[in-house]
Amino acid sequence: MAGRLGKRVINFANLPIKLLMPTSFTNITEIALKTIPSATKIEIKRVLESLYGFEVEKVQTLNMEGKKKKRGGILLAKPDYKKAYVTLKSPLSISPDLFPIKVIREDKEELDRQRKMSIVEAEGQKKSHWMEEKRSRSESSSNRSRFSGRRGRGGGGGDKETAKFPWTSMRNAASGSR
Repeated sequence: MAGRLGKRVINFANLPIKLLMPTSFTNITEIALKTIPSATKIEIKRVLESLYGFEVEKVQTLNMEGKKKKRGGILLAKPDYKKAYVTLKSPLSISPDLFPIKVIREDKEELDRQRKMSIVEAEGQKKSHWMEEKRSRSESSSNRSRFSGRRGRGGGGGDKETAKFPWTSMRNAASGSR
């Protein structure tokens, strides 16, 4: 209908575009974008020129496979995406305040400080493993006397030093009764 009225029709593609953070904010000639796999170079170029007003020289695309993780025998996968490198005709400068970089850096530094503090505290306390704890001789001797009174396990006259496990003395007791 707009064609009969003489108005210009602009079709915008339903194209989600995510800007990847540039390394520097001054003199940007190439930007990296993340979008859906079905997007074409022409669609990306048209959206950037018409919606955002960039002068695009060329668009290069890569089809990227989403990361896959295995958790408990189940394969979890992030969706595939297309990465586009867009070269601009004229260099662009972005204000560093556009991205909350300072806030992100401060949060990371604070987390690192907290982690380092917890590591230092943990080294000072140094808890030992329950298997490494030295038992007192009275506790270990009471455990041995508990097993020595049983007939089938260790009470058959075998040496306590040679019988390391309760089931090793069972052979000795079984062969002695025959």
